[in-house]
Amino acid sequence: MKNEPRRAHVVGRHDLAAHGPADQLDDHPRRLDTGRSGRHRPAGGPIGGPASGLSSIPAAVEYRPAGVYWRDDPNFDLAHHIKRARLPGPGGKQALERFVGDLASEPLDPAHPLWAIHIFEEYEGGAAMVSRTHHAMGDGVALVGVTMSLVEGAKHKTRRVAPADDDEGWLENLMAPVVAAINAGTQASSSTLRTAVNLARHPLSAAGYLRDGAGVTGELGYLLFMNSDSQTRFKGKPMGSKRVAWSEPLKLPEVKAVSRALGCSINDMLLSCVAGSLRSYLAEAGDKTEGVEVRALVPIDLREPGDVELGNRFGIILVELPVGIEHPLERLMTVRQRMIALKTSYEPATTLGLFAALGYLPKVVQDQLLDLLASRATAVMTNVPGPSEYLSVAGSVLKQSLFWVPQTGDVAMGLSIYSYAGQVQFGLITDAALTPDPEAIVNRFAEEFDKYLYYVLLDPPDAPALPADGERAGAGG
Repeated sequence: MKNEPRRAHVVGRHDLAAHGPADQLDDHPRRLDTGRSGRHRPAGGPIGGPASGLSSIPAAVEYRPAGVYWRDDPNFDLAHHIKRARLPGPGGKQALERFVGDLASEPLDPAHPLWAIHIFEEYEGGAAMVSRTHHAMGDGVALVGVTMSLVEGAKHKTRRVAPADDDEGWLENLMAPVVAAINAGTQASSSTLRTAVNLARHPLSAAGYLRDGAGVTGELGYLLFMNSDSQTRFKGKPMGSKRVAWSEPLKLPEVKAVSRALGCSINDMLLSCVAGSLRSYLAEAGDKTEGVEVRALVPIDLREPGDVELGNRFGIILVELPVGIEHPLERLMTVRQRMIALKTSYEPATTLGLFAALGYLPKVVQDQLLDLLASRATAVMTNVPGPSEYLSVAGSVLKQSLFWVPQTGDVAMGLSIYSYAGQVQFGLITDAALTPDPEAIVNRFAEEFDKYLYYVLLDPPDAPALPADGERAGAGG
């Protein structure tokens, strides 16, 4: 990431039930191969080894005239990376949220492998772990795979799966046909989709393509001329100090039942709840909300089945949240329309292909494109399903888990929607100078969902009908 590269780390929070001895948490990673190979590897690419183990984690960073390289740490010591900590005062959720925010604000030490785990004992009757791993080692999917290598239980498939029945469910599944086309090199009739496929499958050709002004204007011009989203208190110059908060989990079967009753997907429902939470926060602060749009950059996994290597292999799509719509059902209908439009549009394919190739372009081009996107968006958002059943770490049940990806440029907000073991949570990371109280947003998430639950229970006669997939969508995404 361009700004504060040492802070570009994926942050994970994991709550554990009391069971096994706490010392086992310290020793658990030791059973994994440390695999020091003695080789130098360019930073930013795959650092070797599957994401199902920690074989590549002992790589530190070395700066050379020719570029940045991974190097093995001759003084590798787990004590540098796994640390015990105690929350101040009585501890609890608020204290952990503040501690996670402080950790997210701190850069990782490039003299050592770019990862760290803090273990908090006596947290809500169990323990908590907070992990930080630099984005250069891998994207969110790869690093979740590393985390899953530490757990026991049913093997979690990090690959996307086909959505159940007729519910596309999550943004990852919504984009699955486009991703499949990119990976398979499908011959599409649209020149735009063909370009996206070629950019993703042959990323080294992207530099030449982007130097072609006609190509940019003709097929990627909408990125250059896209308007910024609404100016709100969420946008501004980040100062670097982070604040973190997460909601209490919702029951996923309940979310799915309400979504089906209202004729929408789980994804539509959750995005509308996020938009409603942001709107309610702005309204309470006395800010203008009418017509407000919040655009989020959403990373989408582009790995082929069986690809478990570390490294970054993702594209980006743009999702606009209708924060300015007050009526819950009208807001949900708008989200639904935009998701249908997103699924049938070629613009997401172009964006996915372009950003899949971004890491192969000269740094000046990377910076220009990231600045362009960051200036037109408010947040980075992850929206993915996790394991469907409880897992365990060192004999302790993993009760909750949540991840945040780093924000780029002047984007100062990270939204995370993650399901685990039949529950779904909304997490938020913000810049303290712009949004010092993210808990005031996430605490509204359940309230927004309750509104939809009430509509299902009451079945009001004036509820607007939600469009089906086959209907023409009138809103862009």
